[in-house]
Amino acid sequence: MTTGAEPSYEEIAEAVLDSASRPLPGEVAKAARRTLFNVLAVALGASGSPQVGRLATALAAPTGMPAAPGMRENASPADAALLTGFAAHLDDFDDTHLVTVIHPGASVLGAAWAAGWPAAASGRDLLTAFALGCEVQLRLGLAVSPEHYDRGWHITGTCGVVGAAVTAGLLGAPGRDRLAAALRLASLQTLGHREAFGTEVKPFHAGKAAAGGVLAAAEAARGRFTAGAAAVLPDTGGLLRALAPGGRSPGRLLDGFGTRWELADNTFKPYPCGIVAHPGIDAAVGAHDRGVAPADVVRIRYRCHPLVPELMGRLDPRTGLQARFSAVHGVAAGLARGTGGLAEFGDAAVADPVLARLRARVELCPEPRMPRDSAVLEIHTADGGTVVSAIEHARGSLQRPLTDDELIGKAEALAPGRARAIWEAVARLGEGSGPGTVQALLEETRREVVAR
Repeated sequence: MTTGAEPSYEEIAEAVLDSASRPLPGEVAKAARRTLFNVLAVALGASGSPQVGRLATALAAPTGMPAAPGMRENASPADAALLTGFAAHLDDFDDTHLVTVIHPGASVLGAAWAAGWPAAASGRDLLTAFALGCEVQLRLGLAVSPEHYDRGWHITGTCGVVGAAVTAGLLGAPGRDRLAAALRLASLQTLGHREAFGTEVKPFHAGKAAAGGVLAAAEAARGRFTAGAAAVLPDTGGLLRALAPGGRSPGRLLDGFGTRWELADNTFKPYPCGIVAHPGIDAAVGAHDRGVAPADVVRIRYRCHPLVPELMGRLDPRTGLQARFSAVHGVAAGLARGTGGLAEFGDAAVADPVLARLRARVELCPEPRMPRDSAVLEIHTADGGTVVSAIEHARGSLQRPLTDDELIGKAEALAPGRARAIWEAVARLGEGSGPGTVQALLEETRREVVAR
């Protein structure tokens, strides 16, 4: 059912520009900094992966801007946005807005990386553009949830392009009509199906969203489709009907905009895999810490929310990317190794016979009343005993958010020796002294690390 009035893109642009003209509220600025820090570290961590390397080679240009964080190649702005968004989402280690299941940071980082390069922006401008790009895509996600995701769309790709257009547009210093035109152009580029989960196409959705937003903002800045755009390009009603024809809430796009921020509820992953599997990994790590030996396990009943088998139901993953969507693999890794880092979701871990044996002994038992951030493992052992390991709220959930120190520790594993310097540089954004581009931020932190 449609709830609330459908705002025009001009109204959304006005709301965005009004918010951009004022300092971010303290809580929102903190959430934006944490989101930017986390997703930048994740992108840096993925920069050496074979997947990012192959895409960088395909997109590389003799001249242009830096292709992505941590990369030596050059690329066009749109291709740099694509590669950066791809890297930021490749390992499924980025941020997650739990209500919509959107990963807002990846596409917006790609847009900020590319659009900020030629812009005369301040650190405050950068942080504000990043925050509002996240916020608009989350608002769009709320307006089409839960039907849109339930229909099989990858909501990070479909909504991310609109958020990327906001970030790129703000860094290009647009007026209302140009920003509205950018949003219209971006709305024609929504893409992504959940069938791609467990493949390289999933992070490609985030990258394409970033590139689409950058291209939309660039075309609008050139004056394309600005005059008379409302007459020839669709408005939000057309977009919402396409994304969720039977259940949309258009009022959620602007209700409380600028005073109530969805970005404040963004969360950060302690494990590089689908977030609904995190409670099970926590429970398995707990069992490992209590001394349960993998060789003694004969059966594991994994009581979980129904989304676990729906989104993470791969029982026999063959690659690390597939393992990121295998809840039974996460439990096996947590129980056998006592952790769930990038190594536990790599190809070598998937081939580990100890983990393969454990995966085969895990039975997914969905329970409709089980909260998303909870799980119970009933581990039956060879001596006839049963060990129960229960998690009420997973690490990284809204009830147990990662602390700043935990975020820095995560980043240190992804970008060794640089995490603290990046954290300090991001912390200065919005205070008038921080760098105005992501590239300048990284260069500043590189110099700090060398000086130390």
